[in-house]
Amino acid sequence: MTDDDGRTERDAQRRRLRGFGYHLIGYFVVMIVLVPVNMLTNPQRPWFVLPMVGWGAVLGLHAAFAMNLFRGLFRHGKN
Repeated sequence: MTDDDGRTERDAQRRRLRGFGYHLIGYFVVMIVLVPVNMLTNPQRPWFVLPMVGWGAVLGLHAAFAMNLFRGLFRHGKN
């Protein structure tokens, strides 16, 4: 591995982590809005749990991708 390869891998890692950070911030902002809206409009039916769990599952996959846990599954043109 040359220095250029290491630099591009570090840049890719930073992009993955930055993307995950934006996704995480968006998730919390939306949940901070959804929970009170649900509790104020219809506290007997906690419908906010559905988007919380669904989006949280996708967020978990994004975290695994950002931590490079899928590196063995996907090979992009490298042998």
